[in-house]
Order: sequence, then structure tokens, then C-alpha cells
Amino acid sequence: MKVIQFYKSEAQLIKKAAKQHRDAQYQLYNKYAPKMLSVCRQYIRDVHFAEEAMMSGFLKVFMNIKNFKSEGSFEGWIRRIMVNESISFLRKEKQIFFTEEIVTYKEESWNNINSDLEVEQIQELIDSLPEGYKMVFVLYAVEGYKHSEIAKMFGISESTSKSQLFKARKMLQQKLNKQNKISNGAIEI
Repeated sequence: MKVIQFYKSEAQLIKKAAKQHRDAQYQLYNKYAPKMLSVCRQYIRDVHFAEEAMMSGFLKVFMNIKNFKSEGSFEGWIRRIMVNESISFLRKEKQIFFTEEIVTYKEESWNNINSDLEVEQIQELIDSLPEGYKMVFVLYAVEGYKHSEIAKMFGISESTSKSQLFKARKMLQQKLNKQNKISNGAIEI
């Protein structure tokens, strides 16, 4: 049996999907859904709610695909929609809190820990952060947003964003140190 490729390029798929061709939308969904669930999961602890945010995000993708200008990557465009959808979900659930206290901090390297943690364990450590810390950490360290963009997104000051990142890194460092001590048998649980 010979497999026939429906569309030769992603650009063709996008054009067809913009014209509401269900096969093209289905192919784009299948291609990007696993990655986008991962993106939503970085923000939302419960995988079922992350899935809900992802589905809502794909609905927005297909409703607005005609607005995609092909100026950047399509995956990046979808990713931004998923990030915004995840943040909207958390806002709706009133799960985002930011501390407004002023903290003096200095930029320092914090990734000097030798760790054999798996991705799932690292995600669990990130999930254990307070929501405000987690959101800023993921947006800055994982997604590459600038503090000015994060501040605008949440209606907070840039210094609050920087403070949240500093606290998140410090807390993660402490958790990683503790995890390493436990795995090396230095302390008992």
C-alpha cells in the first residue's frame, strides 16, 4: 500500500488550514500537540487542565491562523498562543500571586550543581515553586521573555519580575542541593 502525502510543505498546510480544511488542521494539530502540551504543562501543574488550556489554544490557533504572517516560525507563533492561554487559564483560576517586597539581588550563576535528575523530576521541582515564582521563572528562563515583557503581561513592575526570578532561582537551588544530598545519602528524609 502506498502512502500519499496530502501536503508537501508546512506552508501549504497552513494555507489549507486557514481555509478551514479539516485534514490540514488535523495534521498541524498532530504535529504540534505533544510539544504544545509540554508548554502548557510547564505552567499548569495538573496535566488535565494543561490539556484543556492546550485545546483552547488550538481553537485560537485555527480561528486566527489566517493572521499568521510567516515572518517567524509557525511553531513559535503557536507556542506564544499556548503560553498566553496557560496564563489566562491560571488567571481565571486565580492561581497567580506575586510578592511585592523589594529584594536586592545580584546576578549569579546558579546552574553549577551536578545533578542526575530526570526532566520529570526537574519539572516537579519547578511545579513546587509558588505560582508567581514559577510563572516568571518559566517565562524568563525557559521561554526567553524579557522582564519588561513579563511585567507588562502581568501588570507588575520589572523589579517585581526580577525579584520573582531571583527568589525562584534561590528556591530551586535550595531544592536541588537538598535533592542531591538525599540522592548521595548525606541526609535522611
